[in-house]
Amino acid sequence: MPALFLDGHQEPLGWRDLLLRAHTIEDLALPLPPAASSALRLLTAIVARVTELDDPEMSAGEWAARRRDLLMKPDGFDATAIHDYFDRYTWDLFDPVRPFLQDPRLAVQCTQRAGVNKLVFGRPEGRNLAWLSAHTDTDPQPVPTDQALWHLLIHHYYGASGTYSMRAVGDRRLGNAAAGPLRSTLSFHPLGRTLYETLLAGLPKPADHWPDADDRCPWEEPELPDPLAPPPEVTWPGRLLTGRSRHALLLIPSADGREVTDAYVTWATQTPLPAVDPFLIHHTDPSEPFNERHKPRRADADRALWRDLDALLLAGDETSTVLRPDVFTTLNDLPPELRRRLRVRVHGFDQEGRTMNRTWYTALTPPIWPWTQEHDPDAAERIAECRRAAEDIGALLEKVSKKAWRTVTTPSTAPSSVSRPPKRLPAWTRHARTAYWPRAETVFWRLLDHPDHDARAAFAAEAVAVLQDVTRPAIAQHFHAARAVAQAVTVLRRPPRPAARRPS
Repeated sequence: MPALFLDGHQEPLGWRDLLLRAHTIEDLALPLPPAASSALRLLTAIVARVTELDDPEMSAGEWAARRRDLLMKPDGFDATAIHDYFDRYTWDLFDPVRPFLQDPRLAVQCTQRAGVNKLVFGRPEGRNLAWLSAHTDTDPQPVPTDQALWHLLIHHYYGASGTYSMRAVGDRRLGNAAAGPLRSTLSFHPLGRTLYETLLAGLPKPADHWPDADDRCPWEEPELPDPLAPPPEVTWPGRLLTGRSRHALLLIPSADGREVTDAYVTWATQTPLPAVDPFLIHHTDPSEPFNERHKPRRADADRALWRDLDALLLAGDETSTVLRPDVFTTLNDLPPELRRRLRVRVHGFDQEGRTMNRTWYTALTPPIWPWTQEHDPDAAERIAECRRAAEDIGALLEKVSKKAWRTVTTPSTAPSSVSRPPKRLPAWTRHARTAYWPRAETVFWRLLDHPDHDARAAFAAEAVAVLQDVTRPAIAQHFHAARAVAQAVTVLRRPPRPAARRPS
C-alpha cells in the first residue's frame, strides 16, 4: 500500500509495516478511493486486534479510556503485538494453500477464468466497447501485483451483482453473485494527523447487540468457508469490517510474481449478510422489516460534500430518519486537542446498483467536530437550516425552470391531453442546476459567518441570478420567454407559506 509520510515522501508498504510506522505516516496514498475505503476497514479491524480493543467484556468506559491512553502515546502501536499477530496468518497473495483474501479452490471449481480485464476496474471487458481505454480482451495486459491487490479489495467491498464464471460446488453449479456490501455508497472516515490517529479514531465502538460468537476476519478462519452453507453471523469488529464479501477471487501471477496476468472472479455465498456499516450515513424507515430498515446514503458524484455535513453533525434521536455514521458517536471521548483538529475523509463510488460503474471520488472536510450538536448546537442547527434552504430552493428552481420552458416551447394551440413530460430535463433546467449548486456552496459558507441572515432569501437570490443568466439568450428569441421567466422569478422570491395550524 502506498503511504504518504509526514516528511512528504511516499513509499509502498505491506500491511505489517503500515501499522509499525503508522505514527510517522500522514495518510494512505491510494489513488483509488474505493480501495482506500476498503483498506481502512481492513486496517481498523487489525488495529482492534493488536490493541485488544476488540475485547467484548470491556465496558464502554474502559474501552474509551484504553483508546485515549493509546492516543497519548507518541511512539505508535506496540511492535511486539503487531509481529505476534502478523506471524500467525498468511498474507501472501500467491500462497498455494491460503492466498490472502482469495479462494484457491476456484482453480478446480471454475471451468473458465474471468480475465485480468474483469479484475481491473475501469478496463472494458467481454463485449463492452472500449471507448476510453486501449485495453481489450484480445490482448489483455497484466497488472502490477500491488495494484491487483487494490482491485481485489474493491471487488470484495464494491463488486457488481449478476452473472460471473460458473462455479461448481458439490452437485450444484451456480454463476450469479450479489452486489458487494458497500456498492454505490459514500464512506466517511475520521482523519487524524497521522495514520495512527486515523485508525484509532475510526474504530467503531463495541455494542451489546452483536451475537455472542467467535469473531474472525477471513484470514483468521481455520478453514475455507463452505460456499453453500449459511455464513457465520456478522460479529464485531472482524466480520463487520472484513467478512461480508459476496465475491470469491483467485489471482493468477506471472512467472516472477511481479504481475497478475489472469483471475477467477465468481460468487462466494448465496446468503445475504445485512449489517449497519459504521462508516456510512443511513436513512431509516421504521415501517420496513428490521433487516431492511436502514438504507445507506448512495454516492452521487453530482452532489457536493457540504450537502452531507448536517448528517454528520447532528446527533439524532429515536425519531430521526437520518443516522450519522456510528463511528462518529464515540469521537467525544477523544483527547480534546485531537478532536478539535479532526477532519473527515470521504470516499464515494458512484455506481448503478447492479453492474454499471460511473465514477469514484474523494473529498476532505475542514475540522468539523467543534460544530457538532454535542459541542455547539446552534452551529449544527444553522448548518442544517442552511442545507435545507439550499435543497428547497434547488428543487424549486428545477420546478419553475421546467414550467417556464414548457410555457415557451409548447404551442398554445396544442391540446393539453397531447403534452407529455419530456424524457430528458429541459435545457434551462439542466443548465440552471449545473450553475446553481457551485454558487449555492459559496452562499452556504458565507451564511455560516452571518447567523442572522435569512438563508432561504440568500439562496433564492442566487437561484434568480442563475435562472436569468441561463435564459437571457432565449428572451431575445422567444416571444413568451420574458413573461415566463418573470413568473418563475416571482415564485422563487416568494416567501414560503406558513405551516397550517392544527385545530386545538
